[in-house]
This record gives sequence, structure tokens and C-alpha cells, in this order.
Amino acid sequence: MPAAITGLLLAGGRGARLGGVDKGLVPFRGQPLAQHVIERLRPQVGSLLISANRNADRYAQWAPVVDDADPAAFAGPLSGIRAGLAAAATDWLAVAPCDLPQLPRDAVVQLAIAVGDAPAAYAAPAGEGHSLVCLLHRSLLAPLDQAIAAGEPRVARWFQAIGARAVPFADARAFANLNAPADLAAAARDATDRHG
Repeated sequence: MPAAITGLLLAGGRGARLGGVDKGLVPFRGQPLAQHVIERLRPQVGSLLISANRNADRYAQWAPVVDDADPAAFAGPLSGIRAGLAAAATDWLAVAPCDLPQLPRDAVVQLAIAVGDAPAAYAAPAGEGHSLVCLLHRSLLAPLDQAIAAGEPRVARWFQAIGARAVPFADARAFANLNAPADLAAAARDATDRHG
């Protein structure tokens, strides 16, 4: 099944809570945040793409980079997902954000098992939706174009509209976004506590 899925790392955010820096390139435990996610996502998919709208040369060391339609606009994750769907050579696209270094190593498998006849599935750890970790069918490209054209900014609302399936995950900590200095510090302390 992994060969039939393209992975997409979302790395096109503003990094506003980190002072505007490129979040995927922020160091964490000795390497950039994005690299942690890539190391967990790559074995789960057949090929990998990165959606980024700056520092493309840095990201290109890990995988081919796809641009948002308007890179300067920072139009949000739907724009990055759209770029990935358009570029993917497979029917399915598995998406993960660049600030999720504890992404479960079986997240894509669990989503693929649960998606059934739905066009998409997303991780819902401990009952809370985390729709940026998701699996999408390429048939969603046209509906996504319509949503973006209509100004829909929220992934969760779009997923509700298309009937995406929520998939429960027991470990909510694995889905903790590290998108602020306090998050990074707490995660580093947590790793030290667990590993000595």
C-alpha cells in the first residue's frame, strides 16, 4: 500500500508564533523539525514531496519541493495541500505538518485502513481533530480548488463538507504541534525525562 501513496510535508506556514522564522528549519534535538517528520513519514509512503514557499533549496535536500499557487500569500494549509494533490503521481496523498516530530510511525497505515469509501481521512487523537495529518484522494483536487476560490481558510471545515472520516489515535502527545518556543522547550524536557 505505501507505494500507492505520495507523502506531503507541509512547510509553508508563516511561523508567526516563532517570530516569523521558517518553522520547518528550527533546530530541535539536533536537527531541523522538518527532518524529524520526514524520517517518520518517508517509510510510510512510496514517494515524498514538500510544500514550501521559502528556503526551497534547503528543503530540496530531502525531497522535491512544490510551491503554493501564490507563494508570497501564505494562503494556509489548504493551498499547500492543493499543490501536493496537483503534483502527486499517485491516487492518494498523505499529509503531515513540519512541526509534528512525534508523528506516529504507522499513522498513514491507520488512515489508509480506516478511510474505506470516504475521499479522505484525518487523525483525531484522543477525540480532538488534527486534520493536517490526513489522507486524501486525488479526486478532491477540483472540490479543493472550489473551496480555495470561495475563500475557505479552514481545513477542518472543508473536511466536514467533503465527508472526511475521523480516525481516532490513542496517543495525543504524538500529535503535539511544536509551533511556539514554549512548545519546543516542553518537548525537549519531556524527551530528557523519558530518555534520561
